[in-house]
Amino acid sequence: MVALFGKLGLGAIHLPYAHTVRPTIPREEPRVTALWWVRRDIRLADNPALIEAQAAGTAAAVFAWTPAIDRWPGRRQAYLAKTLWSLRESTGGALGVRLGTEVDVVRAAAAECGAETVWAAQEYSPVGMRTQEAVREALAADGRELKLIGSPYAVAPGRVTKADGSEYKVFTPFSRAWRAHGWRAPAVGADGLSLQPLASDVNLDQQAAYGDTRDPLGFPPRFGEEAALRALEEFIGEDGENSPLNRYAETRDLPAMDATSRLSIALAHGEIHPRTVLSHTSRHSSTHARIFESQIAWRDFHADVLWRHPRAQRESLTDVLPEDAWSDSSEEAFTAWKSGHTGFPLVDAGMRELQATGVMHNRVRMVVASFLVKDLRVPWQVGADFFREKLLDYDHAQNQLNWQWVAGTGRDAAPFFRIFNPTRQAEKFDPDRSYIERWVPEIDTPGYAQPIVDHAMEREITLAAYKRRSGT
Repeated sequence: MVALFGKLGLGAIHLPYAHTVRPTIPREEPRVTALWWVRRDIRLADNPALIEAQAAGTAAAVFAWTPAIDRWPGRRQAYLAKTLWSLRESTGGALGVRLGTEVDVVRAAAAECGAETVWAAQEYSPVGMRTQEAVREALAADGRELKLIGSPYAVAPGRVTKADGSEYKVFTPFSRAWRAHGWRAPAVGADGLSLQPLASDVNLDQQAAYGDTRDPLGFPPRFGEEAALRALEEFIGEDGENSPLNRYAETRDLPAMDATSRLSIALAHGEIHPRTVLSHTSRHSSTHARIFESQIAWRDFHADVLWRHPRAQRESLTDVLPEDAWSDSSEEAFTAWKSGHTGFPLVDAGMRELQATGVMHNRVRMVVASFLVKDLRVPWQVGADFFREKLLDYDHAQNQLNWQWVAGTGRDAAPFFRIFNPTRQAEKFDPDRSYIERWVPEIDTPGYAQPIVDHAMEREITLAAYKRRSGT
């Protein structure tokens, strides 16, 4: 957005920053009144669910390592294990990480510690909402209650509406209303942390090492809440004058530069809340800060769209997609795209960055997605599935709706006639080829791949197909 942990496991890792919060777990075992169900809020700061769980006295904390997580690609499992390990350290070892479905784990943990109430952050994705309702029903059967508070977003889905209560379908007016609506200040609880230890049956060291071995990263990212907070500090800078934030508008599209916040992975896992980020950027009056904040607005916009239209996770929201053109794509071309051997340097560099690091620069994401959908005419869902396998900063709403934006099928989508020219994009945003040469070192050798398609010709074919479909 990093030496391989490999078989050493987390025990041999040098943590990026020393933990400043070292709570004392009570020596005695007082009665637990509430359970914090950890979801996409793997942090202590600015965490309403944790604050409420502790408000009535001693609480416990549990995370469910579900069968679905076991089906994740290795690198995503490894990162999750590391950040959970970091949170467990920050709780003095109190966090319980347990195998099983959310229903089984939360229900059993609440019964074990005698918690009358379970507190959790509310989810708005289709799967997240189904899960929390199933947990609610299971707890109710035991005479217990699930209480949801907060969300992974600055402004929760459904809260930004037009005057008549209807949804915004275009981002720009949504973003204006989003800013006018505003967001809460970071949540602050009582000083100190008191969590009753809950046993784990997941070996986080083993999970991290196993995941890295299955899908090793050449550039493993920093992980955990403190690393996320440090990344925010580095992005904003002490004085703000010479910080990356103060150059963001000019540099954000240059993949060779370390010019972005590097917070996407932390936001995806809840190691930092967007509200915390906005509380810092809002202190700066520059245009750069407002443009950066618009990226968080896009995140909230996509969450709002998916919440209102659950089918958008697999179905196109507008009917301009030339489905009759997909048969022209080939498995060989898709394989070349995945591995970064298309003969288009910027596309290849982006796909190799993704394979090596689990992230990709945002400008390059748009280019590689456009190339897949509009040059190779592969369905956007196929690209979205591949990104889901590879991205460490995977966020379901962001991923699906960004792919729809590129395909021209989503809310406020790029027009179907906008087709990124990968050569022109490279000339504009990587003029000295620093980014390309980093990831495609053979660029100037006879061994580099020839272009697998003629971009100009494929552009005309795709435009004609879109026009037939839309009737223009």
